[in-house]
Amino acid sequence: MMFPFRPRYKKQIARIEVQGAIASGTRKRVLEALKEVEERKFPVLLLRIDSPGGTVGDSYEIYSALKRLQDKGCKVVASFGNISASGGVFIGVAAQHIMANPGTITGSIGVILRGNNLERLLDRVGVSFKVIKSGPYKDILSFDRELTEPEQQILQDLIDTSYEQFVQVVAEGRKLEPDAVKQFADGRIFTGEQALKLGLIDRLGTEEDARRWAAELAGLDPDKAKVFRFEEPKPLLSRVTGSRSRLQPWAKVPALQTGINWLEFELETQGMPLWLYRP
Repeated sequence: MMFPFRPRYKKQIARIEVQGAIASGTRKRVLEALKEVEERKFPVLLLRIDSPGGTVGDSYEIYSALKRLQDKGCKVVASFGNISASGGVFIGVAAQHIMANPGTITGSIGVILRGNNLERLLDRVGVSFKVIKSGPYKDILSFDRELTEPEQQILQDLIDTSYEQFVQVVAEGRKLEPDAVKQFADGRIFTGEQALKLGLIDRLGTEEDARRWAAELAGLDPDKAKVFRFEEPKPLLSRVTGSRSRLQPWAKVPALQTGINWLEFELETQGMPLWLYRP
């Protein structure tokens, strides 16, 4: 059936928000939204980032999809919120233009891999494991023993390679020399104001400032251009009742919910290289 009135997406600004730690769920949602932005032919995308980063692979896929979108002719403006660090920076530098608040926490360019060693605890309770493996490194980062020196070197080489990828992407995205990026890409964090001086962002301002900038880049009237928001889908029960499920009372306590989310993320990414800032 043909509808006489179709939404005029070419006169609107698409908005996608990346919030929280970047993992498979975020990647799936953002990639689906980016596909819709391309299919509906939005002229410009406002990418709001409020994230400490996340997994290497998921961040890279979002970055690649943003670059493809721009190759199709859609402009991208990134707006850094309270925090856009590590993997948040990685996906942000895919944008042609970046704006941040003066007090935005950003940076933390680097790679981290964490493992847990419970050997002493297991000894105390009298628990041990027998491992049969095909090669000496098959159980690397096993939680019941210390890393050997060769294993540490293997993992360090892996981290170094991932770090070089990160530096190269920042250098290309911000038109800087890799050596210049390495001067501040040592894991440190800095404010939006400091990031401007380093060349990591283009302007200081709010999300509203970024929206107006996006409108201007697309040739739209900043005072009249509408924003089409790609929202994160809510659980079915929330959509029906308009509230969170009673089966999850902790969801009503933000601090507790945040702790649960971080625990889930830690379990999901155990032993994985991360582009992540977490104090």
